[in-house]
Amino acid sequence: MSKYQEVSTNLNFVEREEKTEKFWEENQIFEKSVKEREGHPSYVFYDGPPTANGKPHIGHLQTRSFKDLFPRFHTMKGEMVPRKAGWDTHGLPVELEVEKLLHINGKEQIEAYGIAPFIEKCKESVWKYKGLWEDFSKDVGFWADMEHPYVTYDNNFIESEWWALKQIWDKGLLYKGFKIVPYCPRCGTPLSSHEVAQGYKDVKERSAIAKFRVKGEEAFILAWTTTPWTLPSNVALCVNAAEDYVKVESKGETYYLAAALCDTVLGEGEYTVLEKPARAPIWRARSTSPCSTLSAPRRSAGTWCATITSPSPTAPAWCTSPRPLVRTTPRWAASTACPWCSWWMARAR
Repeated sequence: MSKYQEVSTNLNFVEREEKTEKFWEENQIFEKSVKEREGHPSYVFYDGPPTANGKPHIGHLQTRSFKDLFPRFHTMKGEMVPRKAGWDTHGLPVELEVEKLLHINGKEQIEAYGIAPFIEKCKESVWKYKGLWEDFSKDVGFWADMEHPYVTYDNNFIESEWWALKQIWDKGLLYKGFKIVPYCPRCGTPLSSHEVAQGYKDVKERSAIAKFRVKGEEAFILAWTTTPWTLPSNVALCVNAAEDYVKVESKGETYYLAAALCDTVLGEGEYTVLEKPARAPIWRARSTSPCSTLSAPRRSAGTWCATITSPSPTAPAWCTSPRPLVRTTPRWAASTACPWCSWWMARAR
């Protein structure tokens, strides 16, 4: 007689999974895997908990499988692996869900509703799909103590976080740094990478690159803006004193622009560098445009500024004259010689 039960070649996998789940539950296999290894070397797996106000999806199936794999492996090696389930009850997704529920929008309306009652609604919302998460975890074979989870809004958890932060401070491991992070003006808060990923997408926007004629030579300074409707109110062209600018020839015309932007604005291989003049002082020039003239530049706070000194009453006339758009990558260039179309010099980074 065989020592092992013979496995049929005709398996009903759903039925087999349910049978295994029932065996684990009735015999408390998970609890025994922890209790029988008390006193043994421990292995701690730090798992970022889910938020229970959102439904589990196929991505959670993958992550929960991997997160179960390593603790199970160390359990099989004889180590004691405490597996405490947790619930993340903080974060922007929770607040957004409650805003939709209450039909309010933004910080001001939250404050009008009341901070305390809004927080209570958030605490209620985080348990919306708790049962669904527990069934999902059991179905995928994810072992964790669901009866005694940690909850991030619980005072014990919060005080533990502050305790851990103080320990880090006492050891001299906490430092002040600076980081550029995404910011949501509607929510009035920085966004985590996870929150950004929920709705992040690359977009193309249109901007205008104006040709500004230089007096005394057949050349143009290229100026760039994403808000062309503000151009009539601008009175100067500014360049970066720390940036390199070049004079180039492209498709029969001569331009001055930032060296680092030549490929982006004109196209790689679509221009010839005529000269690499000194940095910002190259802009000591006057405009020949009938709209205005340029005075000699002045330097202030690291920037060279050429100021428009005598605008013509007819300066905004360019607004009524359609200009051809020339596609660049990923910007749009507008062909015009009017200095009123200038906002920033084409610049690097």
